[in-house]
Amino acid sequence: MRTTSLNTLVLALSIATPAVFAADLPGKGVVVKPLQSTIAEETFQTELVNRALEKLGYDVQQTGEVDYNVAYTAIASGDSTYMAVNWEPLQTDMYNAAGGDQKFYRQGTYIKGAAQGYLIDKKTADKYNIHDLSQLKDPKLAKLFDADGDGKADMAGCNPGWVCGSVVNTQIKAYGLTNTVTQNEGNYSAIIADTLTRFKSGKPVLYFTWTPYWVSNEMKPGKDVVWLTVPFSANPGSQKDMDTTLPNGKNYGFPVNNEHIVANKAWAEKNPAAAKLFAIMQLPLTDVNAQNLRMHEGESSSADIQQHVDGWIKAHQATFDGWIKEAAAAAK
Repeated sequence: MRTTSLNTLVLALSIATPAVFAADLPGKGVVVKPLQSTIAEETFQTELVNRALEKLGYDVQQTGEVDYNVAYTAIASGDSTYMAVNWEPLQTDMYNAAGGDQKFYRQGTYIKGAAQGYLIDKKTADKYNIHDLSQLKDPKLAKLFDADGDGKADMAGCNPGWVCGSVVNTQIKAYGLTNTVTQNEGNYSAIIADTLTRFKSGKPVLYFTWTPYWVSNEMKPGKDVVWLTVPFSANPGSQKDMDTTLPNGKNYGFPVNNEHIVANKAWAEKNPAAAKLFAIMQLPLTDVNAQNLRMHEGESSSADIQQHVDGWIKAHQATFDGWIKEAAAAAK
């Protein structure tokens, strides 16, 4: 009789414990409205944060896709909660214009060492000894990259509204390339896909890109393509005096960036568990590159991306569980 009672008690506790634990989760009843840009390849890093927030009990809504400047404004006003794609220092002016540290919570570094810059195919670089963007001031060299027949080099550029597009245009002017180089701004995914097709057909290519992104897995720097240096630093806005020269003396026109999770400051102060999570999460850039390549190769549906998130968590379970434990402890 006593054994039966003990078994009944154990069974009752095992059933009750999850419910009690769920009630104790720091995010219970709190809505999260995440944002990201319209770049599909940013979904993976965002969904990983969403998954961790859900583990903490937060009610995570579907991620909204908006332009970066809209995201900053929405998060600053409290209409949205966070985004995992704050580029620093590239988006410094955009961040500050929306309220800066007075409106945003930003601690820790989510993704380190994001590079940006200009590349051309190695075959053309070697044949004509092209190593610096300013060399395209020579109409004969620029014409090598002419895709539309106007005699000017066509550079695969940024989406309208991206800060990188403003940097590229500033540098084209600063290096005296206005008459020989055109930045093709538009849907970057479509433009770079066309660039890849040209490359595979053996034609010269000139393009802007960044990491983490799948492009550098398809056209590998050093093997298929080469980075171009620039003659001097030139940036728009408050960063006009910024020196982009690397420690090795090379200048590729852009500083190495870090990506941060940025959240509404008032919301973060009320939700210490989420704030701690945002501060401690770290994702290797190489992992994002690899996932982005899988998307480029066809695994790009929402279900595919969720499976990629599942796979990453399973492969890094101890790390993921550690984030949850440390974040939950911050709420106590």
